[in-house]
Amino acid sequence: MDTQLADFVRDTRAGQEAEEILRKCVHCGFCTATCPTYQLLGDELDGPRGRIYLIKQVLEGKPVSEKTRLHLDRCLTCRACETTCPSGVNYTHLLDIGRQIVEQKLPRKTGNALVRWILREALPRPAFFRPAVKLGRLLRPLLPSALADKLPPDAQGGNKPWPMSVHPRRMLALAGCVQPALAPNINAATARVLNKLGIELVEESKAGCCGAVRFHLNDQEAAKDDMRRNIDAWWPHIDAGVEAIIVTASGCGVQVCDYGRVLKNDAVYAEKAAKISAICRDPAEILAAEREPFLALFGQTINRGRLAFHSPCTLQHGLKIRGVIEVFLSAAGYHLTDVAEAHLCCGSAGTYSILQPVLAKQLRQNKLTALNADLPAVIATANIGCLSHLQAGSVLPVRHWIELIDEVLA
Repeated sequence: MDTQLADFVRDTRAGQEAEEILRKCVHCGFCTATCPTYQLLGDELDGPRGRIYLIKQVLEGKPVSEKTRLHLDRCLTCRACETTCPSGVNYTHLLDIGRQIVEQKLPRKTGNALVRWILREALPRPAFFRPAVKLGRLLRPLLPSALADKLPPDAQGGNKPWPMSVHPRRMLALAGCVQPALAPNINAATARVLNKLGIELVEESKAGCCGAVRFHLNDQEAAKDDMRRNIDAWWPHIDAGVEAIIVTASGCGVQVCDYGRVLKNDAVYAEKAAKISAICRDPAEILAAEREPFLALFGQTINRGRLAFHSPCTLQHGLKIRGVIEVFLSAAGYHLTDVAEAHLCCGSAGTYSILQPVLAKQLRQNKLTALNADLPAVIATANIGCLSHLQAGSVLPVRHWIELIDEVLA
């Protein structure tokens, strides 16, 4: 795609990166076939190709309008288009650049800006978010539906103890910001499973939000501060020889894997960020590396019923992990059902379900229809955002897959 960048961006790093990405796009339109918002709305500007044209116009100095912002805001950042694209267009990075420039050139109206500010400041702070969740559950009937949807009932797995065993092999776990309040058992379940493989899992209390919340709400400088804080918190453990950083929420995992790229021009943190990204792992990757001893733990399994697995966009399109967790769940005794259009987003997408509630609910209903079609007894997923979003609309329990594995092994 031929591009003539405007003076304000031509010689910047963002402009150079955007131009390189734009030149890969050949207008084929394959991306529209797997774009959830294009499937719902049928508008070219609500598909990746249309949004690329909008960003191109912004970069070439065309006026930025509310229409431009509307179509960019509606993007889920699900990356399904990147999986489909035959030319390797890095759409997500281009979208980050385009959204940031639109934000600078066209300030949001007060109400919309305030909501985003609250999300940026509240969600990444566990000291605020945890009591807010408890209060929200008490006041759930009085809350707007978009907020009530984000507050699932108390975690079904409970809050079982963290294993006390010490092993020579040691890994770090990201506690994160919202997961400890919404589903505190997930990391503990991961620790218990890894403990059976002779791996000790620990959390570092000084680490916090991975940075995704602020980054995708266009406060990228604050997001970088979140990343630097985590790097500082983790680095003594890395010096001490931890093998990996485990991130049990695939949405956060994608962000941590991106630290190296985001901070590549930071003279102080670039090398450390690259190391963090290199050792970041989803639990599925660790268990896949220990496949034989892990599968041996199940022994003679029994039939545990039908299960529908929702593969988060961040897992299948972001981390490129496909078919791994399904093998483990089958080995644990679950009969996995067929899920139509499994590549499509459930509508959670971080704060998207709060900021775009109508589209998010439509996508959730479509996803739940597909998940329930083969009459499962339980739904499993790999990301706290998807879990809470789906559970709000589901009569079936929605669980993190590692909790189910932990219960089988127990």
